[in-house]
Amino acid sequence: MSHSVTRQSIGGAADSGGAGLPASGGASRGGLPAAARRRGPSPTARRQRRAAFLFLAPACVMVAIYVVWPILSTIRLSFFNWDGMTEPSFVGLANYAELFQAQTFYTALKNNLIWLLLFLLAPPMGLAVALYLNQAVAGIRIVKSLFFAPFVLSGVVVGLIFSWFYDPTFGLLALILGHGVPVLGDPHYATFGIVFAALWPQTAYCMILYLTGLTSLNAEQIEAARMEGAHGWSMLWHVILPQLRPTTFMAIVVTVIGALRSFDLISVMTGGGPFESSTVLAYYMYDQAIKYYRIGYSAAVAVVLFGIMLVYIVYHLRRMLRAEQ
Repeated sequence: MSHSVTRQSIGGAADSGGAGLPASGGASRGGLPAAARRRGPSPTARRQRRAAFLFLAPACVMVAIYVVWPILSTIRLSFFNWDGMTEPSFVGLANYAELFQAQTFYTALKNNLIWLLLFLLAPPMGLAVALYLNQAVAGIRIVKSLFFAPFVLSGVVVGLIFSWFYDPTFGLLALILGHGVPVLGDPHYATFGIVFAALWPQTAYCMILYLTGLTSLNAEQIEAARMEGAHGWSMLWHVILPQLRPTTFMAIVVTVIGALRSFDLISVMTGGGPFESSTVLAYYMYDQAIKYYRIGYSAAVAVVLFGIMLVYIVYHLRRMLRAEQ
């Protein structure tokens, strides 16, 4: 009897104590995260975050001053009529209304589309040249330097070289064909002749991108593919190109931007002619601002060009992110 009472009393005491301990322990365990949240990040984390902000601040300030602010200023200026000297006058959407009614705008837009379609030949040609140059053979460095040379040439120099090449009197093209062809003087051929000249340095640039990408390929995957019998086109399509996807994305984006902002070769080779047949949006923007002092109208052209670039780049960014996911 006494033994059972003692066990009961001890069990009751244990139960009561047990009932209290878990409550105390549960409160302490439940309270620790809340206390940690109240304390916030540790001093080390705060210092690291502060250091990251300090390192990023100069770049953010430069981007804000030289990229964001000019874009916002151009958008604002497109709603004004301004010749660069007198006081700007607000005209609302009049610049855009005039722009979408101008025949030259649609000619420039069509030429930009031609530039875009033909300029996209640069990435595959650059890849082909990079695959050819990515070999360990004697004298390959000299060949690399020859293919690299167009990239370091100024656009003005490239324009002059191809202007001499197309010259119908003493140009190399006339010597090859046996008769002169006025490529830059014919409205039907001028744009294609300029794009062909621009493909020369752009292919060299894409070649450099792909040569850099080829040096970072996973050698184990390539060796495993060879052991499985992959070679030639199957090796390129299923093993090499998937690893070069970031490089291909960069090459396409840079090529598209280069096609949409083409200006220097047009200015040197044709000046937008003949009869404005080779003008593009970038040159049309320059022409209206510098020759005719229509700064607000030129800003409207710049905004439309920026919108086209933005849509295309965002589209490719979304495609790349979906492919990675």
